[in-house]
Amino acid sequence: MSTSFATRSPAVPRAPGRSDGGRPARVLIGTDTYPPDVNGAAYFTARLARGLAGRGADVHVLCPSPGGRPHVAERDGVVEHRLRSLPSLAHESVRLALPPGVRGHLNRLLDRLRPDAVHIQNHFLVGRMLAGAARVHGIPVVATNHFMPENLFDPMRVPEALRPHAARLAWWDLARVLSRAEHVTTPTSAAAELLADRGFARPVEPVSCGIDLVRFRPSPGSAPVERRRTRARLGVPDRTTMLFVGRLDAEKHVDELVRAVARTRGVQLVLAGRGAHRARLAELARAEGVADRVVFLGFVPHRDLPDVYRCADVFTIAGTAELQSIATLEAMASGLPVVAADAMALPHLVEEGRNGYLYPPGRPGELAARVDTVVAEEAERVRMGAHSRAMAARHRLEDSLERFERIYRNAAVGARP
Repeated sequence: MSTSFATRSPAVPRAPGRSDGGRPARVLIGTDTYPPDVNGAAYFTARLARGLAGRGADVHVLCPSPGGRPHVAERDGVVEHRLRSLPSLAHESVRLALPPGVRGHLNRLLDRLRPDAVHIQNHFLVGRMLAGAARVHGIPVVATNHFMPENLFDPMRVPEALRPHAARLAWWDLARVLSRAEHVTTPTSAAAELLADRGFARPVEPVSCGIDLVRFRPSPGSAPVERRRTRARLGVPDRTTMLFVGRLDAEKHVDELVRAVARTRGVQLVLAGRGAHRARLAELARAEGVADRVVFLGFVPHRDLPDVYRCADVFTIAGTAELQSIATLEAMASGLPVVAADAMALPHLVEEGRNGYLYPPGRPGELAARVDTVVAEEAERVRMGAHSRAMAARHRLEDSLERFERIYRNAAVGARP
């Protein structure tokens, strides 16, 4: 049933040689979520693909079609092989690739492309099917894990009593798929340790998602003046602002940010993103008496994101299942102090008292107190923001791209007979 998938692309000859001695000639990235999907994994995968293409690699992405119909398209130097798909019951912005006939399609695609490496971004439908096909063809597989079971419990409505069992089953399934890869990465050392704690016995390398330090940077000129101008452009009241960028879904615990606003000294909360909990958060803001201090920006196009960070005084994040948090890195690169939940990988992005503070998850009063401390004095806030920027510089996107190129090259060399 080859008609269930993308239309056939023309045969692609292998790029001749490796005259630069390093860059892979061709890589096929497999993912179940890719823009226009809105989530961290989709965002990272797109930056990876486009970044590699910008450095001269021949990059192909295998992913579900956003509209359901299969097709092949080229965007930003990346060839997208879009698979026939249907809506996901778990998340409104994610579609599922239809598995019937996929084996023959993947065999034909791998025969035509003959990639140096396959890089899967998840262990769901596309990732596991592509990993299996690559092994049959003798193509090395690199895998990056962005998954935590906790991020799916609420969308899939898993009952509380079943969640521990579901988590164990999910980690076992993840380990089974990742064990097919020659090289496994995840964004942080905390995420790598989590895999080991859940029984994955293979080595896992932390490779940061990376951040574009040119695109995300502090405001030029006078920061207070620029913040006022930026707020006016975005339609945000000119008040001291705590910011969150991300999905407004249960696992992000944005309700703690709303409750914290009610306990601050006049700070407002700006929320950039959409999700299933938006209406609940608006109702909570009314119940807490801070409806006039909670601003919902909705979905913000990527081109406008730098201005969103520049309108804020401090970035706040309450999620407890973050394997790195690209949004937090973007905020840090933009020169914002950070107040974050002391959970999962977020402590790796906060140096207490230097670029911000951690707070115990589930305690919005303590979150509010730390926000008030950060914004109490402009000079102190600026000092913390400068340290955030310096910390973000350790996560340069170019460094991450270069590391992935070496991983592909080493995997390809190891796979040669």
